[in-house]
Amino acid sequence: MKSLESDGHEAKQTIPAPAQLFQQLIVPQNIETTRKFYATNDELIEDIAYAYRGVIRQLYDAGCRTIQFDDCTWGAIVGDAAAQRYKSLGLSLDVVKNQLLHVNNLAIEGKPADLQINTHICRGNYHSTYFTSGPYDSVADYVFARENVNTLYLEYDDERSGGFEPLSKVSADKVVVLGLITSKSPKLEDKATVIARIKEATKYIPLERLKLSPQCGFASCDVGNKLTAFSVLSAIAKEQLLESVK
Repeated sequence: MKSLESDGHEAKQTIPAPAQLFQQLIVPQNIETTRKFYATNDELIEDIAYAYRGVIRQLYDAGCRTIQFDDCTWGAIVGDAAAQRYKSLGLSLDVVKNQLLHVNNLAIEGKPADLQINTHICRGNYHSTYFTSGPYDSVADYVFARENVNTLYLEYDDERSGGFEPLSKVSADKVVVLGLITSKSPKLEDKATVIARIKEATKYIPLERLKLSPQCGFASCDVGNKLTAFSVLSAIAKEQLLESVK
């Protein structure tokens, strides 16, 4: 990765969030196998975090200074089916949210001071589709307020993500990257509309702590999204709009 960096730019490494692995191991279809090795979720969390701390240190020692957690768990737990899914395991959503938060924070614990760790809350991006909907309100007190990352990348390209009110819960040490530019459709957003949405977000978080980006990757899977090269470049150009907000 270092060989691909140009002058004045640093490559970042993206990896699945610790919570992503934890969540996959405790879903109903996997929990029976997981219990053969881990009697409790607390034991599982300790081992996942330990492994991640090792990987994070190896990446840092190799020269990496920015790591991004790609985390689908927070987007999934706001969906209507989440409560029923975990109820079958005898877990309340509040318990699961605390465990997701704990495994991520435990993995980050002790990181070097000059290592930036960010997280992207993903809602699915397979070939211009999605897998979950729901506002951030029910998870804001956890991931927005208490997850020890530097930056939150949040999908906000359509009504599935709800309003900006939960941004008031973001702790003062975090930057928020608003994913207002869709990566799912070749239709470009109206400039005035994007600027208006940024101004709306500033009711809940100061402009100086806001950035702008696509809501997710342009090609999160091998088949990519239903986009042309021109629409991708045009969407990237739209990211400069933040400078127009006064």
